Amino acid sequence: MEGFKWTELLNPEFYINLEIGGHHIGIYVVLFIVFAETGLFAGFFLPGDSLLFLSGIYSEVLMRELMTVHGDFANVALLSTLVAISGIIGNIFGYWFGAKSGHYLYAKEDNFWFKKKYLIQSRLFFEKHGGRAIIFARFLPILRTFAPIVAGIVQMEKKKFMFFNIVSSFLWSFTLIFSGHYLYRYLLDNHNMDLKANIEYIVIAIIILSTSPLAINYLKNKIKERRS
Repeated sequence: MEGFKWTELLNPEFYINLEIGGHHIGIYVVLFIVFAETGLFAGFFLPGDSLLFLSGIYSEVLMRELMTVHGDFANVALLSTLVAISGIIGNIFGYWFGAKSGHYLYAKEDNFWFKKKYLIQSRLFFEKHGGRAIIFARFLPILRTFAPIVAGIVQMEKKKFMFFNIVSSFLWSFTLIFSGHYLYRYLLDNHNMDLKANIEYIVIAIIILSTSPLAINYLKNKIKERRS
């Protein structure tokens, strides 16, 4: 691609507006990224939260290549549903992978794609919150990648896992996509503010908001270690 820069891979807008041979394939890329981030342990670096928020802003563009949907609400709802289903499938794959290969991961050495500390952090998070960890982790980068794997490792009951899996996937996708879409419409219609012109700031803000709980928890643990 002419003028391509590797830094664009960190920008969710790059995936949403991606075209090949004149076809807009953003919807397929978004669905795959959601699956990869929640189903493949190597997907922790992918832009999940910011990607979904921006998908809400670009919902019409994304759905246009897939099908024609009449009605603004129906268009956003269908996009959110497709993303939720992709997240559900991703978590199922992660659970299966954890159940089959979990002990191998604990023995695996760190590399660019895999960090054992993330697996351990997810296990501790899971032990603290139980099944609700699947829901909480959906909104936390890194943890949402490893939470279903840990659920598979500890042999969480499948029916219980599927319940939290489905609830968390729909809650995550509908919250972020609808927020992005209707906040964009509100600011544009009432304040003449186009969020598309401030994508970089939006991405940074979402990254800070989504990672702050992890950073705070990390600092708390460090403080406890020093006091003990």
